Amino acid sequence: MLELSGSEKDGYRVERFSIEALPRDAVVDGNIVSLEGVGDAIKRALRRMGAGVKQVAVALPASSVITKKIILPAGLREQDMEFQVESEANQYIPFALDEVNLDFQVIGPSPASPDDVEVLIAASRKEKVEDRVAVAESAGLKAVIVDVESFASEAAFELVSRQLDDGGRDRIVALVDIGATGTSVTMLRNGRQLYSREQPLGGNQLTQDISRQYGMNFEEAETAKLSGDLPDDYERDLQRPFLDSIALEISRALQFFFTSTQYNEVHDIVLSGGCSVMPGLVEVVRGRTQVATIVANPFVAMALNAKVRSKSLLGVAPALMVACGLALRRFDA
Repeated sequence: MLELSGSEKDGYRVERFSIEALPRDAVVDGNIVSLEGVGDAIKRALRRMGAGVKQVAVALPASSVITKKIILPAGLREQDMEFQVESEANQYIPFALDEVNLDFQVIGPSPASPDDVEVLIAASRKEKVEDRVAVAESAGLKAVIVDVESFASEAAFELVSRQLDDGGRDRIVALVDIGATGTSVTMLRNGRQLYSREQPLGGNQLTQDISRQYGMNFEEAETAKLSGDLPDDYERDLQRPFLDSIALEISRALQFFFTSTQYNEVHDIVLSGGCSVMPGLVEVVRGRTQVATIVANPFVAMALNAKVRSKSLLGVAPALMVACGLALRRFDA
């Protein structure tokens, strides 16, 4: 959870943040299995933040959302555009429209025709949305915005891209999110997505390896992984092979990108997600791919509330990319 104040014009300020562990298997493949477990975790995070906010933005994983770009005539009234969007959506959504939450956003003029506009359609099964709204409500919060994790991460990436050469302009960047259960690689150029790929390789695999190797339960292994309180052979036998696996998956994603698009170069790799702060990962990825690699920190140019410790925020900044993208949303917009 993350609370920001301010604006792009006047600058943002980090007011407070918290990270709370979910019960094991409370969320599986992006689906909330235990509404009570997730709701309790949100309550604990809220207490730790001490926030007085009541409105929140939440996100669905990209795997739970069907997205499609369509071309429509420019100048349509909103009611006419809604009708057109619903007509087009019927072609791409394998569910009845009354079973989904559907929304759309005009991206801008069509690259192919100045008389048309490019429109992004997003749809998700209602129960996926309702589960997230329900866990927010169980903690006394109102979910005003339901976004998509990948879109939120890309919104936060705009802040990170300013730290790249030339402010990231005209550069092809691989944004790599390494979470607990999966790794996603998204290729971006000037804020537009060119390609994406997801692999089921995440930090839980290393936790399970630690559990087996040292006879711990999963929770003990996760705590030991985060604290670094592990035997001397851990780095050689478990951590380094895991880092090599992550780097190999990123390298493969780059090759798939080259073979399936007209591009043949990536200028930067930006690592995000909870696993991206693992010691040595930047060097291993850079060595494997031969591409400049950094760890994402969207808060570099932000002011901090006096109660926010900069060292603590720096240690978890990459894990807060989605939360940051959500916090950048304005409820009155």
